Amino acid sequence: MAVPTIEKMEVIPVAGYDSMLLNLAGAHEPFFTRNVVVMTDSQGYVGVGEVPGGEVITKRLESCIPLVEGTALGQYKNTVLACKEMLEKQVATQSAQSGVETAHAQIFKKVTNVVTGVETPLLDIMAKHLEVPVAALLGDGQVRDKVRFLAYLFYVGDWRKTDLPYIHDDDDSDEWGRIRREPALTPEAIVHQAEAAQERYGFHDFKLKGGVFEGKEELKAIRALKERFPEARINIDPNGCWSLKESLELCRDMTGILTYVEDPCGAEGRFSGREIMAEFHRQTGLATATNMIDTDWREMKAAIRLDAVTIPLADPHFWTMEGCVRVAQLCHDMDLTWGVHSNNHFDISLAMVANAAAAAPGFVNACDTHYIWQDGQHLGKTAPHFEDGCLTVPRDGVGLGIEIDRTKLEAAHKLYVDNGCGTRDDAKGMQYYIPGWTYDPHRPAMVR
Repeated sequence: MAVPTIEKMEVIPVAGYDSMLLNLAGAHEPFFTRNVVVMTDSQGYVGVGEVPGGEVITKRLESCIPLVEGTALGQYKNTVLACKEMLEKQVATQSAQSGVETAHAQIFKKVTNVVTGVETPLLDIMAKHLEVPVAALLGDGQVRDKVRFLAYLFYVGDWRKTDLPYIHDDDDSDEWGRIRREPALTPEAIVHQAEAAQERYGFHDFKLKGGVFEGKEELKAIRALKERFPEARINIDPNGCWSLKESLELCRDMTGILTYVEDPCGAEGRFSGREIMAEFHRQTGLATATNMIDTDWREMKAAIRLDAVTIPLADPHFWTMEGCVRVAQLCHDMDLTWGVHSNNHFDISLAMVANAAAAAPGFVNACDTHYIWQDGQHLGKTAPHFEDGCLTVPRDGVGLGIEIDRTKLEAAHKLYVDNGCGTRDDAKGMQYYIPGWTYDPHRPAMVR
């Protein structure tokens, strides 16, 4: 029987609607962007993948097409390796950009975003031929059927203060649908979000995106969440904007309230973010998570040596599918626990995370997902279904579990083109609240 070859690789930049979610970098724009990769092999099997948006990643993915088309499916690891080597040479010849960049902007420049865009559709096709889930091809194989996710809560700005085309009044099916586009700027509003999200999805874990108000104000919301959900695992992510001194003052008495803290502080003076986080961990005893200070293997080695991080957040987009499960195996063997960071995404990314988590050994933390803010915009023919806060990765399933809907994919691409979308600029929305607002990695967004 002829070995299948990859006949076609398509790179499709797409957009979806977003709420005015607030974070250290500002306010999410009305549209979020992603790059979807669709591959078709010589026997008609189709594989898909989804990675962050932006023209840089689009162009890098397109540069991989000649290295992918015509290759044998069985050589998929060598194909991924060839793309990685080419991309690393590309990046090495590009001049460094100047100016202050957000942490996410820096991570998005890593070639792993692009490598994942090549790797995932190939794994999807391979798993379909073998009639197994992608999870069965990762690490030592699939170890769980149900993958636990958390409710990712945000302070939400008032879109009415802008003239930007934010979506609104799009879902009145339940309380979550009604409130997710509306302002949420108080502890009471954050608790209401959590209640509504739990009602729809069944979540038992909650995360608050911090870096918006002063830390002491944000911890009022955390205390309110713990009072309302005493059995919940709760964490906060201020994206490293607190100083070490402030972090210690805020979190010393939060044992039993915060399950862990994600990037409470970062580099200061002569000390790296890993050294500062290690000091925070030592003095508070709280578990620490990050997607900022151990984003590759060299940084991971330093973080482990310093005992700076107890929960590496290693999602497929920034580590590759294979790589993020390797991190999970490392965590399992070294008394750490694995978790996943997320950004705005469609259902393809959700399936990628679920399959990676299904292959992650040992205890894993509930996976981050923004999908609750994008629910209803799926690109597959069927919508993801959460039950008791979990997604199921059936062992008798095939591939990622996504059958792409070409009509929806084309509509998402049209939305991208019609609105001139590209790289996300969170400063734009904030300038309606605070004229002249600019990003400062050491000051919460609303503290000016």
